[in-house]
Amino acid sequence: MAQTQYTEDNIRSLDWKEHIRMRPGMYIGKLGDGSSPDDGIYILLKEIIDNSIDEFVMGAGKTIEIKIKDKEIRVRDYGRGIPLGKVVDVVSKMNTGGKYDSRAFKKAVGLNGVGTKAVNALSTYFRVESVRDGKLKYAEFNIGNLTTDSQIEETSRRKGTQIIFIPDETIFKNFKYRTEYVAKMLKNYVYLNPGLTILFNGEKFYSENGLADLLADTITQEDRLYPIIHLKGEDIEVALTHSKTQYSEEYHSFVNGQHTTQGGTHQAAFRESIVKTIREFYKKNYDASDIRKSIVSAISIKVMEPVFESQTKTKLGSTDMGGGLPTVRTYINDFVKTQLDNYLHKNPETAEALHRKILQAERERKDLSGIRKLARERAKKASLHNKKLRDCRVHLGQMKNDRRLETTLFITEGDSASGSITKSRDVNTQAVFSLRGKPLNSYGMSKKIVYENEEFNLLQAALNIEDSLEDLRYNNIVIATDADVDGMHIRLLLITFFLQFFPELIKEGHLYILQTPLFRVRNKKETIYCYSEEERINAIEKLKPKPEITRFKGLGEISPDEFKHFIGRDIRLDPVMLDKAMSIEELLSFYMGKNTPDRQQFIINNLKVELDKVED
Repeated sequence: MAQTQYTEDNIRSLDWKEHIRMRPGMYIGKLGDGSSPDDGIYILLKEIIDNSIDEFVMGAGKTIEIKIKDKEIRVRDYGRGIPLGKVVDVVSKMNTGGKYDSRAFKKAVGLNGVGTKAVNALSTYFRVESVRDGKLKYAEFNIGNLTTDSQIEETSRRKGTQIIFIPDETIFKNFKYRTEYVAKMLKNYVYLNPGLTILFNGEKFYSENGLADLLADTITQEDRLYPIIHLKGEDIEVALTHSKTQYSEEYHSFVNGQHTTQGGTHQAAFRESIVKTIREFYKKNYDASDIRKSIVSAISIKVMEPVFESQTKTKLGSTDMGGGLPTVRTYINDFVKTQLDNYLHKNPETAEALHRKILQAERERKDLSGIRKLARERAKKASLHNKKLRDCRVHLGQMKNDRRLETTLFITEGDSASGSITKSRDVNTQAVFSLRGKPLNSYGMSKKIVYENEEFNLLQAALNIEDSLEDLRYNNIVIATDADVDGMHIRLLLITFFLQFFPELIKEGHLYILQTPLFRVRNKKETIYCYSEEERINAIEKLKPKPEITRFKGLGEISPDEFKHFIGRDIRLDPVMLDKAMSIEELLSFYMGKNTPDRQQFIINNLKVELDKVED
């Protein structure tokens, strides 16, 4: 057998844009088509906005304008503008940027000079414009290659920077920016930067009260056990309350303006400090889970040169605040201990309401202790025998956990459907949970039913969400049911379960509906999968004359070889989102409560057309 020669000719160095395009996940996490809030197209947008935010933090520019039309994104700020002689370098040379000078950006969001370059390299069109001192300089790029380098010219335009880019559709296939996800991102920016105005396609985002506004937008006034507690320090801000109806914990954590969706050292310290402070205030060693049950809270800290556990900055790894301050843990503990304790002493009504909540949680926990113990044993036994869950290698310890953002759990019903997905899935990151028949309608039921009902108990155990989302095992939870009346009913029952007991899963964008094709249209040369009647008609016209048409009535009818297309790179997911116009209780009462004339009329008006399509 001939040996491959290993010489200097085998050694190759990639330039900056080649490396980004070859390994985009290293820079922006997972790719996706925009159906998930952590898909790469939102990271691209965030990387550009972060630079404008840093300008605002430095006192330069109070307004940011963002426009998204079709595939083109424009971000315009009124900061100081990029130094004109460095316009090209800042967006196309690695390790170039003002944030390396800690005197200029002591607590900036990004410190590695990579973000804007990644956007440039991953865009088919990228334009940077800078205005300073009445002069304009711009440059244009195609997938990182410079195509236009303008001369500096006089201008009457206001100072600042504008970035225009179009993400590369060969990398972000069939991508689409979802307004709801962009709006949530922008709301977080203004909550963290009171006084900043962001205009998005004409809509204004603004906040005066910071994290208190975030919580006010998260939990309705009627559902708050007591008024929002809002505490602020030089490098820390905290807001918290308890929900009257929610069961598990909910945290919104931020570092230097970055939404740390996976938490980190600051969130862990915050959870710990709340328990410690409340135990000392009431002079009783209450169980931590009783104190934190139903909490809805937010924390934001500023750290000198923060260290994150990934390029997408979703989890803080820093243990030190920097700048001569103590550790993150000590700093947060000291702040909460002093400020929360003072607040509770000054607000005895809040302290009493919180105390009653803790005692209620303690009683419920003790009442459920025997049931929970049995439920955990059943879940462990079921896991050992692999009856319900076919796990993925990330969680079986057979590969590195750095692909956690890609982990997906498909919830399906029936042996044929679960069998098709199991045989088609990516065993590295995709798991399957098989339901047996229709789930129970859990509307109005207590948490006790989660432990007593085998399906719910095992699903909760598979997701690892009994007390909080901090250790959620799968980033994406996908309901995969047939596109018929029974399948729709199962979807509704599962959504009801999550809304009733784990609404934060939906709030944080983890729950989806899998879209699978309704039709296959093919001839000897080409096969087209169609997800709607309109697509079917277009496919028939394209594949003239008389192609073969197959109507998929259930997931089990789709062969594993075909299913690979529908749960692989080209997967189509519809995110489950909450309507801000209705509370969770109103939603559940309307759709899952007793029949009412209003709901009957709603079904008649809205579902008949959809069912006609399904039964076509």
